[in-house]
Amino acid sequence: MEYIDGKHFREMLRSGMNSLGNNQGRIDALNVFPVPDGDTGTNMYLTFSSGVKEALNSDAQTVGAIAKVLSRGLLMGARGNSGVITSQIFRGIYQAVDDLDQIDAMQLAQALVNGSRVAYKAVMRPVEGTILTVVREAADYTYDYTATDGITDCVDVMKKMVEESKISLDFTPELLPVLKEVGVVDSGGAGLLTIFEGMLAAMEGHPIEAEASKQESGEASQTKVEGEGEFGFCTEFILQLSERGMRHFSEDKFKDELSTIGNSIVCVQDEDLVKVHVHTLEPATAVKMGKRQGRFVKLKVENMTDQHDEILSNETDLHADQPKAEHKKYGLIAVAAGDGIADYFKELRVDTVISGGQTMNPSTEDFISAIRKLNCDHILIFPNNSNIVMAANQAADVMDELDIHVLPAKTIPQGIAACVMYNPDADIEDNLAEMNEAIAHVKSGEVTYAIKDTTYEGLPIKAGQYMGILGKSIVDATEDMMDVTRNLLSKMLDDESELVTLIYGENATQEQAEELEKFITENSDAEVEIHNGEQPVYSFIIGVE
Repeated sequence: MEYIDGKHFREMLRSGMNSLGNNQGRIDALNVFPVPDGDTGTNMYLTFSSGVKEALNSDAQTVGAIAKVLSRGLLMGARGNSGVITSQIFRGIYQAVDDLDQIDAMQLAQALVNGSRVAYKAVMRPVEGTILTVVREAADYTYDYTATDGITDCVDVMKKMVEESKISLDFTPELLPVLKEVGVVDSGGAGLLTIFEGMLAAMEGHPIEAEASKQESGEASQTKVEGEGEFGFCTEFILQLSERGMRHFSEDKFKDELSTIGNSIVCVQDEDLVKVHVHTLEPATAVKMGKRQGRFVKLKVENMTDQHDEILSNETDLHADQPKAEHKKYGLIAVAAGDGIADYFKELRVDTVISGGQTMNPSTEDFISAIRKLNCDHILIFPNNSNIVMAANQAADVMDELDIHVLPAKTIPQGIAACVMYNPDADIEDNLAEMNEAIAHVKSGEVTYAIKDTTYEGLPIKAGQYMGILGKSIVDATEDMMDVTRNLLSKMLDDESELVTLIYGENATQEQAEELEKFITENSDAEVEIHNGEQPVYSFIIGVE
């Protein structure tokens, strides 16, 4: 293949998307922490499919024009750090081919190198042994190979990219000790390799097809529900399987069942958790199907018809005039999972709480949508999760005509502490200084359950055990939730502790929180605030100041 034209490029993208979608469960399982989280494979698939579907549905014909639509779709749909980095890789590729109708072997190699360079620039402190290492090493070796050997076949270039990506990926545990201890390679790098493998398969004439019900079949994936004039309901939920569900649940059978009422289906099982996404006219039926398998950890149903009508009514351009809220000095946006935590942030004068967190990372577009609803001089964003910061920053970059500040709050307690220090009458510089100082002085702890057997820094962990997490480290794991929480608190409390914020979740009780309050007062002079966060996944979220 001497040249890649628009038709070839579309097929490469479709095949890459299908390859990633078919393998997202395997990539999710590579995560180091055994906690229920946003999952690298899922985040990358939702990101990449967002861009690819826009590219496939567009009228663009040249490689440059298609890459432009792809880049925009990836940017807006980016979720999690892996998704944002993926969007930046393909942004760099787009920049290299922007004005080209088709590309040759050398231009393909140059585009891959530019993708790696743009991705590195997007990360403030790049970490080696991650997706960044994989794309940089593979692209550099591929470029040298193409230039030195005078390669003119685009298939040979992509073969080399896949080969070098595999080599780099296999070496990631040597660069990140935590990967080596757990016995996995980097999940983001694995996701990127899977995309490249799909693209190569298309170039070789055998494109990857989506597994049954993983996506819609047909010429181009559509958001529209087949056979009806409107757009139906986007239904998403996370199930914790019951004992019966654990014995009998089958991903394939459940996808087949969902396919009778909808499409755009994603279903991924990880131990006793199942993540489901479906577009359907019968959301209540989808919910009933899930309810038979276990209990809901998270449930969201959105009316795509209403969303589509709203988009059509404001589609003149991305910055079209929209009804604005009353003007004020500050607008605050926070991310949180759990109605109780959301209400608490609103009590602290947060204007908009985006639903999301560890199990469902919001996209760049989610932040942009929230930003557009505000009418203020300064916008403050509290991501409250380390895997959400990059998407928030990317939204701020897109809306760079506004004064947007993404606070370095990577936990719910940090976000709460920062909001407590917010003064609506103070200057922006004073507010930022006070809030950043508050964030720096908060210890954050969480109690959740393990979804797989593993070992972390010498600590053996069994699936189903409760874990105490202090900052970024798992410090305890046993079968008893209260014992784990007390042990975690013992590590968090010291003579300087003044305030403990104790937020209990869906699977904990007020009585258990009060029992912990007694433990805290007996072991420190700190005051205790108890809140019912109603959050999924985490039995307790703890902040110590």
